[in-house]
Amino acid sequence: MKFCWSTLRVNNMEESLRFYEEVVGLKIDQRFPAGPGVEIAFLGKGETKIELIHEAGAPKSDLGTDISWGFEVESLESIMERLAKHEIVITAGPFEPNPTTRFLFVEDPNGMKIQFVEKVHTSL
Repeated sequence: MKFCWSTLRVNNMEESLRFYEEVVGLKIDQRFPAGPGVEIAFLGKGETKIELIHEAGAPKSDLGTDISWGFEVESLESIMERLAKHEIVITAGPFEPNPTTRFLFVEDPNGMKIQFVEKVHTSL
C-alpha cells in the first residue's frame, strides 16, 4: 500500500493554487472540472500529491487546529524571505528543537497549518 494524496477543500481555487505554487513550490500536475461548479487540482510530483477541490457555493472550509502539512525546505531563511514577499505571517516559530531541525508555521488561504522544516545535515 502507498499513500497517494491528501485532499483539501478550498474556499478559492486561484488563491490556493497561487499559495501552493508560489510559496510552497509545488507545480500543478492535473487540473480539471469535476461536475457542475466543481474543480479539482492535483499538485506535486512523485508519489504523494495534494488534491485541492473547490465547489462553488459550498460552505467555507473548517479545518480545525490539530492538523498540519509539513514541507521540507533547503533554507528556512529563504522561505522566510518568500513568506515576507507574499505578505504571509509566520504564526509560530521559528523553532530549533535540536541542532539538526528548524521549523516554522504559517496558514494557507484556507486556514490549513503549514509547517516548513529545514533539516541541517551534519557530517561527523
